[in-house]
Amino acid sequence: MLWLIFKYLVTAGVVVAVSEFAKRSDRLGGLIAALPLVTVLALIWLYVERQPQEKIANHAWYTFWYVVPTLPMFLVFPWLLPRLGFWPTLGVSVLLTVACFAAFAMAVRRFGIELL
Repeated sequence: MLWLIFKYLVTAGVVVAVSEFAKRSDRLGGLIAALPLVTVLALIWLYVERQPQEKIANHAWYTFWYVVPTLPMFLVFPWLLPRLGFWPTLGVSVLLTVACFAAFAMAVRRFGIELL
């Protein structure tokens, strides 16, 4: 139980740190947010918890493929924000990401990559 609490605290600390950096500098906050910090932490947690190398490698592999269809959201969000406001923009961005993910999953399936 102590280990789980530690993981929560460290992971939450990363999220808080990113938001604090973003308050002070848009560029630095964006850079830090773009780093795969959550993935690195997840890989560390899997390794420390003695998960098989195949599981750790698969996590990195699928993370790569799941990131690609999220990228359009980062272009649409800043464009829509001044036009629609925060919550509608967030909703549209989530729907766009789901649509991009579904289309991307169908496209890469032709190459033997199963995301769904």
